[in-house]
Amino acid sequence: MSKKIDRRHFIAAGAGAFAMPFVSRSASAQAASQGTWPTRQIRMICSYPAGGQTDLLARAYGEFISKQVGKTVVVENKPGASGAIGTAEVARAEPDGHTILCSISTTYIINRVVMKNPGYDMDKDLTLVSVIPGAGLLLVANPKTGVKTLEDFVAFARKSGKVNFGTYSAGSAPHMTINELNKQYGLNIEPIHYRGEAPMWTGMLEGTLDAAMGSYTAAQSVLQSDRGTVFAVHSKKVDTIPTIKTLPEQGATSKFFTVSGFTGWAVPKATPQPVVDRLAELCVAANNDPKVKEVLTTFVLEPAIGFKETNELYQRELPIWIESAKSLGLEPA
Repeated sequence: MSKKIDRRHFIAAGAGAFAMPFVSRSASAQAASQGTWPTRQIRMICSYPAGGQTDLLARAYGEFISKQVGKTVVVENKPGASGAIGTAEVARAEPDGHTILCSISTTYIINRVVMKNPGYDMDKDLTLVSVIPGAGLLLVANPKTGVKTLEDFVAFARKSGKVNFGTYSAGSAPHMTINELNKQYGLNIEPIHYRGEAPMWTGMLEGTLDAAMGSYTAAQSVLQSDRGTVFAVHSKKVDTIPTIKTLPEQGATSKFFTVSGFTGWAVPKATPQPVVDRLAELCVAANNDPKVKEVLTTFVLEPAIGFKETNELYQRELPIWIESAKSLGLEPA
């Protein structure tokens, strides 16, 4: 398969397209620096489509924040280019806490490897506020393979000579997982890239895939119809299936199998620290909200963590993600 990632070119919207007049923007930034936040409606830009996990988290947490601060939080979906379109818009926004990004680790970390110019520099343009650590992704085998453990899967792949494995995009966690397993066990697993989890699991339902990897919730259509068998989880156990061991517990040694990824919020880099801290506190407080709890339970996710813990997680996982992504040998698009 081609190592060139096909991505749509996108035109970065000019700052004037959504900017307030200069005077009021400056006044808003000054108010934020003095601890007066928010002074108006908050835009929470979700860089992925409506109806998905990221969108539902943005709306649940956004609704809670709105109630607490007494200002409307409007969630705007700006999908495209693996989250880069919406992220670039937030990176250019006034750093006053009134424009917030909700996105995932692919946007925050992987785009710098697989895109020549994503339209933003994560470390220079944005500040991570709070994240929700990712759940363990499931590795699911087609029942016809007879695979029930990682050892079984390795043996099946060696006997078959070549097996296919579904991913929800090139450069994704499943793609990197396949690459790491190929390296450790000397296999020739072929990644089959889909545009999202839904079509990938449809491929499994149709019997065209030997295996695939994705989230617990999205995999239920396959598991409940007995069209797939979970034989491992990527990095951490899933409470609802505690008997299924992680890849490291089954002998996989790559450092990549120690990271979990995340969904979380970021603001423009120069946003005053008091605003960042307040927003992080609100994200953590939202964990106890009934609607937020419902979404977290649905997707088998951990609660949001604070600013300090968020940035410690980011710095710890960043080099591991980058190393694994670079080892794919993908040509930046």
